[in-house]
This record gives sequence, structure tokens and C-alpha cells, in this order.
Amino acid sequence: MEDIVTIKDVRKTYADGFEALKGISLNIKEGEILALLGPNGAGKTTLISAICGIARLSSGSVTVGGFDIISQYRKARSLIGLVPQEIALDPFARVMHAVRFTRGVFGKRKNDAYLEELLKKLSLWDKRSSQLNTLSGGMRRRVMIAKALSHEPRILFLDEPTAGVDVELRRDMWKTVAALKATGVTIILTTHFIEEAEAMADRVGVIMNGRLLLVQEKNQLMQQMGQKELEIQLNEPIATIPSDLVEYGLELINNGRSLVYRYDRNRTRKGIRKLLADVSAAGLVMQDLKTRQSSLEDIFVDLIAAAETRDLA
Repeated sequence: MEDIVTIKDVRKTYADGFEALKGISLNIKEGEILALLGPNGAGKTTLISAICGIARLSSGSVTVGGFDIISQYRKARSLIGLVPQEIALDPFARVMHAVRFTRGVFGKRKNDAYLEELLKKLSLWDKRSSQLNTLSGGMRRRVMIAKALSHEPRILFLDEPTAGVDVELRRDMWKTVAALKATGVTIILTTHFIEEAEAMADRVGVIMNGRLLLVQEKNQLMQQMGQKELEIQLNEPIATIPSDLVEYGLELINNGRSLVYRYDRNRTRKGIRKLLADVSAAGLVMQDLKTRQSSLEDIFVDLIAAAETRDLA
């Protein structure tokens, strides 16, 4: 896949001296879903605003589809659809009118056939004549997406797309995003929901304190940084780990009723078989075995903790 967005050494410093972005460089591939994770104030929204030409850069450069966002702003912006975190809609406008109006703002010719198809994909066609103030929060969020896609952009930015949306609607939104990707739209989303990134993203970027800590394919990230745990539940509790098992680095939990072994998920089962044999040889009777694989959330928390430690050092 070719790069559709190129970000080079982007910095943003506000008038009060606060440095929101500290030299971020990033290439976004056409047709991918990139999730940007980070705590509040990390710089996620500022980065999106910079790419969309809303926030002026202090230094660095951004191109969208080969167009510079400053010197070729109109051409670059025409390729972008933006769904901001806050829902900002005219409460008395009707759905079709609102979407049609946004298409006109971008100078696109009237094309109600395209808008009809778009509203149907977003399950909004039955609401096309409804006033926006009569819609649920989830439906209004869909209208925001429809407006962002009304001018047929190649890139869609979603800033906290499921904020304030219940679990059922959130998962429904995931399906909507997956369907958009299938049409070739490049999607960049910011989220606080780790499960959202894990469910949808092709790549994950982690931002903290205005710095991009990493960008990596989600599956590769989890494979390289994720751990797997084996919990060995014992028939009887023990006070200490037998000396013959010390080499495995086991942890004693549940008041001595379980041993936890942490290992690389790519490790062969040969080492685990030996561990279990040594547990039996040490005179311990196993009651049950449980495995747990680290999630993207575990990895994210570890990365943030490591970054905070570096900043404090």
C-alpha cells in the first residue's frame, strides 16, 4: 500500500509556551485503519487538527495525497473527512439537508444518488427526513460520519468516535468502520477504548506528552510485546515455591493456591511440559491449568508506564 498521509517532524507550540507536539513523524498507508492511543492531553486531537489544517504547525510538514496542507490547502482538505469528538449539528436541520449542505460546502455537485447510498450504508435512510434533535446520540454520531463522507473523501478522521455511546452501539459502529474500510477509505481514529483499537485497527500508534512512542502493526505489536501466562492451580496451598522450581521465575498467588508462569507466546510447549513435570516431581498436585494472553490494553499500560518513568528520570 502507498502512503496517503506523510507527516515529517511536526511540532506545535502554543502562545503560552506549551509544546503539544514534539517532532512527530508518521506515514499513513492508503486503505488502512490506524488507531492513535494515548491519555488525555497526549496530543492526539492536536495532531489530527494539524493534519486537517485546523491547527497551524509551528514547524514540520504534512502532505495529504501528495498535497501540502499549507500551500495546497484546498486540494489536501478535499481529500479529508473529519468527525470531531464533540457532536456539532444544527438541531433543527433534517438529516438529508445537513448532509447535502456539507457536500455543497466542499464544492461538490449535487448527487442525491450517492447520498442515498451513503445514508443506507449508515442505517440512516429511514431517518433522512427527521430533525436532528429527534435522533439518539448514536444516530447523531452516524450523521456526523455521513457529513464527513458527503464529499467523497479518501481519508476519514474519527476523533473518539464512540464517546458517550453504549456498548451495543459501539460495536455497531465498529461494523460501520469496517464497511467503510472495505470501500477503500483510509481511517485514522483516536480512542480511549483499547478494545476498539484491538477490534478494528491494522496498526496502532501510541502518543504521550506530544511524542509518538511507536507505530506498529497490531498483530506484530501483540506478538512482540505480549506475554502469555500459565496459572497452575494446586490441590493444596503452599507457603513457598520449592527450590527445584525457582529457575522458572514463578509467582505464588491466591494465598499459595496457584503458581503463575509467564512466557513468550512463541515459545514451544516443550518448556511448559518440562515445567509441569518438575511441578509434579516437587510433590505438588495440580488441580487445574488456566492460560491468559496479554491484551493490547496490557501492552498500552506498560508502554505508558515506561514512558512516564523515562520522563521522570
